Amino acid sequence: MTDLAWLTARPIAHRGLHDLNKTCWENTLSAFERAAQRGYAIECDVHLTANGDVAVFHDDVLNRLTGTDGFIWQRTTRELAALRVGGTADHVPTLAEMLKLVDGRVPLVIELKGIPGHDGELVERVAAALRNYKGKVAIMSFDHWLIRDFSRHAPGIPAGLTAWGDLDHELEAHFSMLAHGISFVSYSVTHLPNRFVSFVRDKLAMPVITWTVRDQEAVRTTFAQADQMTFEGFDPDAVVVA
Repeated sequence: MTDLAWLTARPIAHRGLHDLNKTCWENTLSAFERAAQRGYAIECDVHLTANGDVAVFHDDVLNRLTGTDGFIWQRTTRELAALRVGGTADHVPTLAEMLKLVDGRVPLVIELKGIPGHDGELVERVAAALRNYKGKVAIMSFDHWLIRDFSRHAPGIPAGLTAWGDLDHELEAHFSMLAHGISFVSYSVTHLPNRFVSFVRDKLAMPVITWTVRDQEAVRTTFAQADQMTFEGFDPDAVVVA
């Protein structure tokens, strides 16, 4: 099994070390730089652009983060670069820009966001961007159709399942993804404990990270049921787990 000790060594900054979108916004180069300077691993989200590039952006629609109508997949890289995130000086970055900025200083966990009909080459494009990257990096997704392509289009890159839920049919769907070469799990802290997470940790020795941790109770749950947290809105180095 791939050695993923680096994945759980440090808390993971959810969409970078932003300040809940007050002055430093999520998934921006500013948020990534703040995380790297503090030594936190970074989680980010990626979509395909209209010209087949990879943009770092969470939503499929543009309005919440840029005040602009439309979908991320309708805009080219050049058009996205002209959009300001939250009215700040930050633009919507490409994955290439983020990789150049971080440059291996801290680990990266990249979540691929599927949009049926508009994500056909997402796995391949992310894998191509990571081909010569020297830092620690993993990919993951909620979207099972993308995960099924990970081993084919992104071989050698640690791959994970992003998941939530504690109902039987939800857990069974997660179990089905174990046949597709995943090597870690990112699970909603609000749905722990559950038998899927217990199985992958206890029986498969697979690391589990949680999302999204925002308070002391979620910190306690994480370290009772998982191996590391994806956090936002507080400083993990100042939190004592009791």
